[in-house]
Amino acid sequence: MKKTILVTGGAGFIGSNFIPYYLGERSSIHIVNLDALTYAGDSNNLREVENHTRYTFVKGDICNRELIESLFDEYDFKGVIHFAAESHVDNSITNPDAFMQTNIIGTFNLIDVAKKHWMVAPGIYKEAYKDCRFHHVSTDEVYGTLGKEGLFMETTPYAPNSPYSASKASSDFIVRSYHHTYGMDVVTTNCSNNYGPKQHDEKLIPTIIRKALNQEPIPIYGDGSNIRDWLYVLDHCKGIALAYEEGKSGETYNIGGRNERNNLYIAQRICELLDKLHPADNKQPYSKLITYVKDRAGHDFRYAIDATKIEKELGWKADENFETGIEKTISWYIEKYEKTLV
Repeated sequence: MKKTILVTGGAGFIGSNFIPYYLGERSSIHIVNLDALTYAGDSNNLREVENHTRYTFVKGDICNRELIESLFDEYDFKGVIHFAAESHVDNSITNPDAFMQTNIIGTFNLIDVAKKHWMVAPGIYKEAYKDCRFHHVSTDEVYGTLGKEGLFMETTPYAPNSPYSASKASSDFIVRSYHHTYGMDVVTTNCSNNYGPKQHDEKLIPTIIRKALNQEPIPIYGDGSNIRDWLYVLDHCKGIALAYEEGKSGETYNIGGRNERNNLYIAQRICELLDKLHPADNKQPYSKLITYVKDRAGHDFRYAIDATKIEKELGWKADENFETGIEKTISWYIEKYEKTLV
């Protein structure tokens, strides 16, 4: 008997990598993907599964509670994996309202509808739903910023510094409260910076590749010294699947790649690989295009995750290091952007 689960935001970057992976790994799962297809979602990201017999797409907004209720009634979901979120930090600075609506109200709608569909009273699930779980996908940005040393752990106090990270922190606490108040089976994962195929063009790594191939200035905030822990998206998807299936109820698991790199290194390394994989017509190194621009407001200095808990408790490990993952990523984007270069 197939188990139908709801995946929200599955046309976005991480979700659109997760859905094909999970359909391929779990033959007993049917996925209903609810996505509003805003700027961050693209139905083309899921062409490889659009005709899959165990995949259904529904266009809709998680802020529409009536829609969510109708979907739970129609499909009788036995699980939720919640990716849907406004996630572009720069956009959260100029338009925070959308982040508060989607990330906070949308998350509340989802978990509250799930609770009412699955449970009869605090701590008591209906018999048919006793194995149902709500998995909330979050970010390391809820922890704030690090100095030159230290790592984010699951016990690190929250200290969000942007409207985006504040809205995600709020959604994390909503999910936590439904476990502690109502006894819901929930799990949360907080990840470091993802990279890989299907990421939105505005993000750092696709921007560097696209600008380089177009022979345009490659913008780097400040002096390029800001550090992120880079996680290949498929490794993240594998961690999500493990936490959803095997994680302990009420727990948080941090998923990180142990690949700390500053933004300037990222730009320089991509340029070096592009020089090898797709030399410029003018024979000049792409690194000549690197340009420093005014730093972003409230730009956190460093993120880095300690993934020990998920490694030890669930047996997860990253298959890609940054050097192997970035070459795969660049090759994917070269193929994409060669079709659209101006």
